[in-house]
Amino acid sequence: MSGILYLVATPIGNLEDITLRAINILKEVDLIAAEDNRQTLKLLNHLEISKPLVTYHRHNEDSVAPKLIEKLLEGKNIAVCTDAGTPGISDPGETVTKLAIEEGIKVIPIPGACAFVNALIASGLDTNEFSFYAFLPLNNKLRRAKFEEMVNDQKTVIFYEAPHRIKETLAEMLKTFGDRKCAIAKELTKIHESFYRGKISDVIKTFEDIKDVKGEFVVLVEGIKIEKENELNKLSLEEHYNFYKNEGLEKKEIIKRIAKDRGVNKNEIYQHFV
Repeated sequence: MSGILYLVATPIGNLEDITLRAINILKEVDLIAAEDNRQTLKLLNHLEISKPLVTYHRHNEDSVAPKLIEKLLEGKNIAVCTDAGTPGISDPGETVTKLAIEEGIKVIPIPGACAFVNALIASGLDTNEFSFYAFLPLNNKLRRAKFEEMVNDQKTVIFYEAPHRIKETLAEMLKTFGDRKCAIAKELTKIHESFYRGKISDVIKTFEDIKDVKGEFVVLVEGIKIEKENELNKLSLEEHYNFYKNEGLEKKEIIKRIAKDRGVNKNEIYQHFV
């Protein structure tokens, strides 16, 4: 009989943010697959748990996952842990889970901390529906394309960002989204946990006063405030233009947006406003 694969959520900052169930599972399993043995070892030492560890991260997933499956088929119970948060959410876990399901191995999620969920519930933005984009691409062209994908989303948009890019990202957000409401969560559950809420322009001003930006960031932006995308197409071109102008967008971006809304070449819209 095969073992069980447990996907164990671990604290995202405060070590007390772990469930009793997660602690018991970590005590009971035969092996722990950790994103970083050193990080997981800190948690295990805090919990006074001693277990064999194997490194399982993004760069060795394809080679290590099949080995974990072999051990599971031998009857071993394995817990997958990432450095912080829930396995599979912008962290390793997806590959071994898919392989386990293909092999008929039981997969059990052990709920716990997840950074973007906690950021969302304390953001002050709509929590009924949301779109999670994880980390944005590093390539500038792909990054802009991702922003273009987000811009007409009527749901709350959520993604992760690194400290050295947060100011640049906020500027890009203002240019692309207009001056919408947003929330930035920093260092969730840690000593320096902070929330920055308000219009994008307001948050930009706040970050101007921060010289050495540190921490891990969750970025949330309100969805576009129209009932249906095609509602804008009922407007005249001038009204359509003014809608985006009032959102704080520049002329070049407005023309691009109108062309996309109406499914026409942007040169056609440009000629109208020359």
